[in-house]
Amino acid sequence: MTEIDRSVEYHIGLKKGDIGKYVLMPGDPGRTEIIASYFDDAKEVAFNREYRTFTGTVDGIKISTTSTGIGCPSAGIAMEELVNVGAEVFIRIGTAGSLQKEVALGDVVVSTGAVREDGFSRQYVPLSFPAVADIRVTNALIEAAEKLNVKAHPGIVHCKDAFHTEGNMDLPLGKYHEERWDAWYKSWVLATSMESSAIFILSYIKKKMAGEILAIIGTTYDDKPIEKKVGIDEAISVAIEAVKILDKKL
Repeated sequence: MTEIDRSVEYHIGLKKGDIGKYVLMPGDPGRTEIIASYFDDAKEVAFNREYRTFTGTVDGIKISTTSTGIGCPSAGIAMEELVNVGAEVFIRIGTAGSLQKEVALGDVVVSTGAVREDGFSRQYVPLSFPAVADIRVTNALIEAAEKLNVKAHPGIVHCKDAFHTEGNMDLPLGKYHEERWDAWYKSWVLATSMESSAIFILSYIKKKMAGEILAIIGTTYDDKPIEKKVGIDEAISVAIEAVKILDKKL
């Protein structure tokens, strides 16, 4: 029988000292390697299940990237354990489907808050509690996008658990979902993805800082949630620039 090392977090495989205070969080483990290519002296420090982590530096700032897998439960596990080993500032670098015609493929969205249509976050706080990004991280992302000349849309996003309910009228709740999508469109919700609620709620109640930048790769308003992988490099560059901006102020 193998004894569990209690100094190492069970799911993410990390211990104190393995990561920086800043953590960039994509969903895809493969994307951590891409993000790490922007670091100096990047090293892979753990890879367990969907959780892959690299640590390096940017302008002398210790920084890490950890993948979260898909959805709020997986992202929530990553955040809980990353906090335990010293993470303080989280920036999710994700992909999303646009809910507004003005938000085009290849643009980025800087999330200011999230519609909580996930199941995970309501096990932490009531639905009346808002899921909001930290204003310092949000402002740094907006400033970084302006500096790098990346077209960014700040605003509210939508967070869900079920990806394949989009545009699927054959489901038992197909009509219900169609009405909800119409409501979010009319409410000027900018985009939809699957992790923001967990990240915003957990960071706030644990007194940490979190923000999110999303590359728009589909037009959910047109029933095309995935069309073209664009805007990801721009989102990564903006997130890293935002870390540099934040580190001068914190």
